[in-house]
Amino acid sequence: MPDTKPRADGQRVLADLNALRAIGAYQTGVHKPTFSEPHKRSLDWLVQKLPDAGLAAGIDGIGNVFGTSAKPGLKLLAGSHLESQNYAGWLDGPLGVVYALEAARVLNADPAVRGAVEVAAWCDEEGHFGSFLGSRSYIGQVTDAEIDAARDRTSGRTMREALAEMGLAGRPRVAVEKGRHVGYLEAHIEQGDTLESGKLAIGVVTSIVGIWQYRIDFNGAQNHAGTTRMAVRKDAGLALAKFCVAIDDRFPTACGPRTVWTTGRITLDPGAPSIIPGAADMLFQIRDDDPAVIARLEALLHMMADEASAKGPCTVTVTKLRTGAPALMDLGFQDAIEAASKAMAGGRSIRMPSGAGHDAQMLATVMPAAMLFVPSIGGISHHWTENTADADIVTGAEVFVDTCRRILTG
Repeated sequence: MPDTKPRADGQRVLADLNALRAIGAYQTGVHKPTFSEPHKRSLDWLVQKLPDAGLAAGIDGIGNVFGTSAKPGLKLLAGSHLESQNYAGWLDGPLGVVYALEAARVLNADPAVRGAVEVAAWCDEEGHFGSFLGSRSYIGQVTDAEIDAARDRTSGRTMREALAEMGLAGRPRVAVEKGRHVGYLEAHIEQGDTLESGKLAIGVVTSIVGIWQYRIDFNGAQNHAGTTRMAVRKDAGLALAKFCVAIDDRFPTACGPRTVWTTGRITLDPGAPSIIPGAADMLFQIRDDDPAVIARLEALLHMMADEASAKGPCTVTVTKLRTGAPALMDLGFQDAIEAASKAMAGGRSIRMPSGAGHDAQMLATVMPAAMLFVPSIGGISHHWTENTADADIVTGAEVFVDTCRRILTG
């Protein structure tokens, strides 16, 4: 007997995604930083769409959008985010929001589903003002003092100013309601090439890496670039460069099979061509889903700093800025995604960890959570050339809706 259950409308999903792509368009991607005018228009777009899915819509005091259902039965929370990195891609975030919206439209109107999909668009997953501020606020990890101190990393605008300009000043923040949801489901582009290179349709996420971030400071002596002999220089910039090379030499002997590390920013002081840098710093990040691996690498990092300081001529200090524990995805939800992939995508799926951070890792601390990935063309993300084939987007939507159905009808 053919399957007659309502399924995702692929053309509607593509139309929604392209409508969001047109807001804040840049090249073939978007420029939609948190609390920018295009971000606000995107939130308003979602608020207007949610009632068609049988959901009451609202924006809370930190910029999260929620669509809530009065339908009896189990509730499954689903979503992602709508802001972007600067001059970045059109699918990173909106794909998961539109899939959640589509699941709500299909399943909330289906009398055979005794429950409902509720939708969330989390604010500032991309970290313009902080780290996962919207989803962390929902689980009770953001204080008013943190909001008071938060500033836009590009413009320096305070978060309080931004919230006021959005019309959200004084509005309460929504907190998780214990027991309301059976769990949380999020879809995302892979942001890598595992699926594309394997000709696969769906990634079933097993875990989300933890992210540990450090500032490494180098202190030497500022002096004249023309009159200071090489033998007596204390060049903090040179010390930094040697340290970067040393990390790449020594980390491979202590890392795990999927560990990655990145020097994302280097600053030289005073940063003039005729002045030997007296100070320098680098922002350094390590990602892995095994805390034991991170602990080993962090110990190595401190040992290398001590060795470099002892050898001279500059001193090196390591300061931890951020600790992000890895999150395991719910096994039952993983099974539901895999079963939906067999039904809707010919079983072309693989279980895989996520090397990027996502709001799902925050939700996983308070409820069962899971993620599915769709392929990224060329593995490109955080750039305006980011893209996914329409056919892969549609397949992903069908798998996502079927996964939600399986979770709700369990």
